[in-house]
Amino acid sequence: MNPRTIRSFVLRQGRTTPAQQRALEELLPKYGISFSDRALDLKSLFGRSAPVVLEIGSGMGETTAEIALGNPHTDFIAVEVHGPGVGSLLRRIVDHNIANLRVVRHDAVEVLERMIPDGALAGIHLFFPDPWPKKRHHKRRLVQPGFAALAARKLAPGGYFHAATDWPEYALQIEEVFAASPLFAASAEEKSRPATKFERRGLARGHPVRDVVFRRGNR
Repeated sequence: MNPRTIRSFVLRQGRTTPAQQRALEELLPKYGISFSDRALDLKSLFGRSAPVVLEIGSGMGETTAEIALGNPHTDFIAVEVHGPGVGSLLRRIVDHNIANLRVVRHDAVEVLERMIPDGALAGIHLFFPDPWPKKRHHKRRLVQPGFAALAARKLAPGGYFHAATDWPEYALQIEEVFAASPLFAASAEEKSRPATKFERRGLARGHPVRDVVFRRGNR
């Protein structure tokens, strides 16, 4: 497989606190999943057979942890590239004794492509991805036709894709991309989720927040 030349994220050099660094060193081996080219055995990973939801870009982890705590009968895989966010989420896993959550520190697209078995996911979460607002950067947005095809391959029939953004033009793009796929149908259901830091920041700036939900068909 050829390496991707355009990525939807930039590795920012944020400060890692001593507590976050300790979590990366001490907790990632226990609650993290190392990236590999081998598909995961999800039942063995969590020690049970349960629906699995993958979150792309878990940030500092507060929303991810809250969702996992509120849905104990579902297992969650959070994928995040930034060290401070991974360290923060690892601390939350330990502090709140969250048994149904694991973390991968890697590019989410490569995780989906190589580590997630086809048809294995009950859901994919994409909350407040980088909107790349400048037109010349739109090619860096995560949601493109190729991503929708990848999501369709990894979701089980009836599985859902749930995105949220405070950029209306990106919300429209997400809707158009998934609506163009014959494997998805728009859903009118309102999936509840906790507010995120990026959402609160967007609302403070007067940005309208949109949630977009699509269901994987049975084809």
